[in-house]
Amino acid sequence: MTDSSAPQTNTVSIAVPRQAPWLKLLEAYALPLLTVLVFVFFAFFPLSAKAFPTINNVNVILGSQAVIALIAVAALFPLVCGYFDFSLGATAAMTQVLCAGLMARAGLPLWLVVIVCVLLGILVGVVNGFFVTKLGMSPFVTTLGMAMLITGLMIWYTGGQSIVSGINPALIRFGSSRLAGIPTVFFITLAVAAIAWYFFTHTPFGRSLYAVGSNATAAKLVGLPVTKNVWWSFIVAGAIAGLAGVMQLARSGSGTASDGNFLLFPALAAVFLGATAIRPGFFNVIGTIIGAVFVSVSVSGLTLSGASGWASNVFNGVALLAAVGLSTYLGRRQRSGA
Repeated sequence: MTDSSAPQTNTVSIAVPRQAPWLKLLEAYALPLLTVLVFVFFAFFPLSAKAFPTINNVNVILGSQAVIALIAVAALFPLVCGYFDFSLGATAAMTQVLCAGLMARAGLPLWLVVIVCVLLGILVGVVNGFFVTKLGMSPFVTTLGMAMLITGLMIWYTGGQSIVSGINPALIRFGSSRLAGIPTVFFITLAVAAIAWYFFTHTPFGRSLYAVGSNATAAKLVGLPVTKNVWWSFIVAGAIAGLAGVMQLARSGSGTASDGNFLLFPALAAVFLGATAIRPGFFNVIGTIIGAVFVSVSVSGLTLSGASGWASNVFNGVALLAAVGLSTYLGRRQRSGA
């Protein structure tokens, strides 16, 4: 005998279409495949076939992209939490100039200058994190204002002149050195990327950053220190950007005040392109490095094909817009469980 007053529960099974395994595989590895196809295209394209597939050009691609890839890895930390940091390019430009200036004008040893530059990057991250987490300011406005402030201070410091003399020759030799035929600076970037990958995938703190970016309110409810974690993400990003500036000086051999956008925007394009690969819909380190290589290969191919100087800016802009749109779409689809 049943109780007629008991609530009746009807369970309805709804078949949710699953994505075919080969489609998921294609989605995850489309960007690496596209990178290879672009490389092959420019390797056989008549206008670039002579210079593009050479070892020297590959070294130029990897060497020039090492700094941008490093800034892209730095940008991952606040982005995973759901925050932009537009001051990373300016921070790298600042430490590039100060690294040269502290050696040329103050006569400081190289090891001390590198430490000071990383500490300055950390200081920028501390200030950004304070304004965003403690004062509740918009990260867009805060980091953009910080970038403008840093740029102005660097122009004042240099007087609009480039610092080209008095730089430790060991740093310049390091910037042009190769290990197993590959630029040494690229291995530095890979080492930092490997540490970041381990941090995000194998530590509770790294996974907590993804939780904050996914749903900060829910993260607070389960006891995660959201404010502290977001603040630390800006600090780590600033430290890596400070190191990137030293590497940029090693590659270029001079310190020139700039707004750092020539480093920032390709790095952001790499980050958002990376969010369409390996783990589609999520910012990830491996995808970011692949995105940086894709941008560098494409720009190099266009340049060697005789494209005008504006072509690289147009490509970076188009790549950034397409990557943001596609990564946003994939992220929404992942969160909806489609």
